[in-house]
Amino acid sequence: MTATPESIELVQLAARAADSKQADDLVALDVSEPLALTDIFLLASGRNERNVVAIAGEIEDKMIEAGVKPLRREGRAEGRWILLDFGDIVVHVFHDEDRQFYSLERLWSDCPAIALDLETTSQAAEA
Repeated sequence: MTATPESIELVQLAARAADSKQADDLVALDVSEPLALTDIFLLASGRNERNVVAIAGEIEDKMIEAGVKPLRREGRAEGRWILLDFGDIVVHVFHDEDRQFYSLERLWSDCPAIALDLETTSQAAEA
């Protein structure tokens, strides 16, 4: 089983939102094979707590605009690791130090990566 086209479209939207707030090291992993609960994990890093909160806020805003409401959110108060569960995709926005410590990429290394199209965001910023 692989991630659905709808999930891939949603993760692209979330990734562009994160990129617009200067998220670092964006990685999308297709976790649909080992997990029945979700299709994709999106991992992003922020440089500090404010940046982590801003990234998560922008992702949530853009997803709500697209008609997708979060089922659950955790970690906003601390700004170190914010989890946004949108059902088909789960977004993890980390402070750089916490991302290195928890190393989810290593934990889910057997899951295929999904290519992210961030050119649209970069081109809009240059215009």
